[in-house]
Amino acid sequence: MNRKQLEKLGVPPVCVPAAIRCLSTASEQGTGFGLKGKRAKEAIAAVLRSPAEHKGDPVWAPFAQALEDDAAAPDPPRREPIAYQSWEAPSPDDAIDPGAHAQMRQACRVPLAVGAALMPDAHVGYGLPIGGVLACENAVIPYAVGVDIACRMKLSVLDLPPESIDTRRNALKEALEGGTRFGVGVEHSPRQQHEVLDRDWGVSRVTREKKDTAWKQLGTSGSGNHFVEFGELTLDERDEELGLDAGRYLALLSHSGSRGAGAAVCSTYSQIAQRLLPKRHAELGRLAWLPLDSEEGQAYWAAMNLMGEYASANHAVIHRLVTKLLGAHVVAGVENHHNFAWKEFHGGKEVVVHRKGATPAAAGELGVIPGSMASPAYVVRGKGNPGSLNSASHGAGRRMSRRQARDTFRFGAEKKRLAGQGVEVLAAGADEVPGVYKDIDAVMGAQADLVDVVARFDPRLVRMCGDGSRAED
Repeated sequence: MNRKQLEKLGVPPVCVPAAIRCLSTASEQGTGFGLKGKRAKEAIAAVLRSPAEHKGDPVWAPFAQALEDDAAAPDPPRREPIAYQSWEAPSPDDAIDPGAHAQMRQACRVPLAVGAALMPDAHVGYGLPIGGVLACENAVIPYAVGVDIACRMKLSVLDLPPESIDTRRNALKEALEGGTRFGVGVEHSPRQQHEVLDRDWGVSRVTREKKDTAWKQLGTSGSGNHFVEFGELTLDERDEELGLDAGRYLALLSHSGSRGAGAAVCSTYSQIAQRLLPKRHAELGRLAWLPLDSEEGQAYWAAMNLMGEYASANHAVIHRLVTKLLGAHVVAGVENHHNFAWKEFHGGKEVVVHRKGATPAAAGELGVIPGSMASPAYVVRGKGNPGSLNSASHGAGRRMSRRQARDTFRFGAEKKRLAGQGVEVLAAGADEVPGVYKDIDAVMGAQADLVDVVARFDPRLVRMCGDGSRAED
């Protein structure tokens, strides 16, 4: 019997795995109940009618216990939504759109939510808005993490002079073109190697099934706003943690995530969460949660953390390939991710903090906040503001949708204009030109109480996906 058939018989979704296991055990032990037919239905119905009578049964006890546990599990009551604080640039062009605020208000109705914040780059996403931060007690929300799990930034400072952007332009272009791959479903040939492949990919069915896909895509980037670019990094004063003196440096900056494997993890466990969502909370839809101490919650948590390692490995391979082709070495670096959930202590208790398109910014924590292909990215150090749950924006944030961008801009004209500003774009689409983004300096000004600026990165040579494919973040 499959999940759909069991649920039709009245088996609660959370108890289906136990029912399937018991049916399998019954078949293996030859107790007369197979995986098919009337007798299996009768056996399931008998346990459903009286779980207590079957708790001592050597075959059906796990299913009976699961039914009793489900009946005893508290259904979170409705309650007044929690409040959230937002950081917002003053200009109407850079303000947070009403749709993102509406999504944040809805997220604050999640019964297990205990804290929330909205970053200045916020815009509409799926479930939780991009730029949304939500803390929950003992629960994780797959769509509050996002489709591209552990999407991240990585900046590597190289041992070549910054003038190389001009004096070795062709070599830099060849390194970008030879060391990067972009696009939905794109794979790497030959396959790349990284120790992440030696991790336990059996932590969930999805990761086990997607390991080969992940290996094929290792060292590649997706579409949308993912990029790899060379630029000039400027520090006004020495930073001990980076180990860099004041001055100008050549740097490599990338933005990418967990590719097809991460998307599959999100899709699978969001569907499970929505199936398990109590009917009284049906209006929350994609904000459906998984209890962290449930079998499904633990599987998603393990898969999410593996996708975090995998996304980091993608960047490591990209930077390794590009720098090797260039003949350069890395002398310093910064890496941080978003689209993730962390166990943290806030208000004296452990909570799960979801940052969907938001950067961790605990006191002293380094990160990178990008602008656009023609505006700066900033290396920042967090201030640990409790109002934002130790968070900051993950970028400038979009002013318009991708469809509106393609209707408004022509990439050829924008590429010529950027060239006049000293920025060469090797590949991209009209939905990623500078005009679709908020003013990064206005966004940074709006979160001056969240982060301090350590360094500025100005892009000069940019490569993105040129197919204009849609991406959530």
